[in-house]
Amino acid sequence: MKKFVLLILFTILIPSVSFSKDMRQLSILAQKEYEKTVIEQKELKNKILQDRHQLETAITSLKKENTETEKSIKHFLNQIQILKQQTQELEKTSNAEKEDIEELTGAVRVSAKELESILEKSVFTAFEPKRTEVIKPVLDKKRFPGIEDMEKISSLYLEEAKLSGNVFIKEHYYINDKGEKTNGEILTIGGFTNYFENGFLNYSDTAKTFYSLSKEPSFFIRNNIKKYFSGNSDSVYADISGGGALVQLSHSQSLTEKIKKGGFLIWPILGIGIIAILIGIERTFFISRVHGNTDTVMGKVNELAEKGKWEECSKIVGNERKKPVYNVLRHGLNAKNEDRETLESILQESILKELPKLERFLPLLNILGAISPLLGLLGTVTGMINTFQVITVYGTGDPRMMSGGISTALVTTMLGLSVAIPIMLLHTFLSRRVDHVIGDMEEKAVALSNIIFRDRNL
Repeated sequence: MKKFVLLILFTILIPSVSFSKDMRQLSILAQKEYEKTVIEQKELKNKILQDRHQLETAITSLKKENTETEKSIKHFLNQIQILKQQTQELEKTSNAEKEDIEELTGAVRVSAKELESILEKSVFTAFEPKRTEVIKPVLDKKRFPGIEDMEKISSLYLEEAKLSGNVFIKEHYYINDKGEKTNGEILTIGGFTNYFENGFLNYSDTAKTFYSLSKEPSFFIRNNIKKYFSGNSDSVYADISGGGALVQLSHSQSLTEKIKKGGFLIWPILGIGIIAILIGIERTFFISRVHGNTDTVMGKVNELAEKGKWEECSKIVGNERKKPVYNVLRHGLNAKNEDRETLESILQESILKELPKLERFLPLLNILGAISPLLGLLGTVTGMINTFQVITVYGTGDPRMMSGGISTALVTTMLGLSVAIPIMLLHTFLSRRVDHVIGDMEEKAVALSNIIFRDRNL
């Protein structure tokens, strides 16, 4: 047992001795490692401290930079706000300037358009056809008009105004009244009146051509133009309306031309007028002849009747048988021996016999005066029917196509009234003359009856 214990102790102690050696070596190594580690830790700590210092320095620097950056951001934000306000103001200014430019551009184009219209209608364009080409680029909406374009427009306006104040003669062609192209001298006064050697010229702005009037002016006007052409006169007839008066002169219609355009109903109306004129002439002469100097004759009859010279009275009234007053007096003298009632009946009967002669054709004249405006109204209806037929077929696009029916309507109405009004006045005049003659006959009959019975009572 002891041996066993010893053996165990020996076994334990021998490794312990070698283990101790190893432990010392390990301890030495560990000490070295520890010292090395301590050195490394010191170096690492120093390095960490250095890095910490650097980081703290960097953080401080970054904080400063951050502060500066925040200040810069605030400054930039303020600048941005200011720039936004400036941008808004610039946009307003830009929009206003854009509107001004657009307004100016529009005004330039409107002025150019008006100038184009003026040049198109100007007679001077006939002599210089390329005048309108200058302003065509200005009218292009894709092109912005510049100062040069404005100068061209203003110069053309001034040129037109200058030409409008001049009088000049130029060689050019014109269309004569036969429709033939003729070369000759054209006299232009202010651009509103044009002449050739024998009359006036009108200017067509669509054809850019001069043409003579379809109707020549009077001899005095033509003679005045020839004298002005030759320099023998300082004055000349001018149309200041720019051709309007000349158009009216060329389109003015005589009464014959109006009658021709009135249609077939014009002729019955004219026939009525002629018949009324003949009746009026015949009735006027007849009434004037039958009335005569009855007052003088009646004075002589009364004077002789008071003296009882009845035969001489009969001779005076018996010489004239075409005058109604004389016929009444004659019948009264022939019945002087009758009683008053019979005498008055005979005188009244003789007056009634004379009425048809006096009133002859007057009813017809009254009828003609009533028929004439009715025929004019019929012509009006016919013309309007033709007008509506033209409208139905061709529409209302061209008023000239409706002028025929309207012309017929207006001419027939005008002529119907022109004939009817004088006829009615003539009828009234003749009726008053007849009434005067009838009154005169009644007056003379009563006077004769009174003379006869006064003489019989004596």
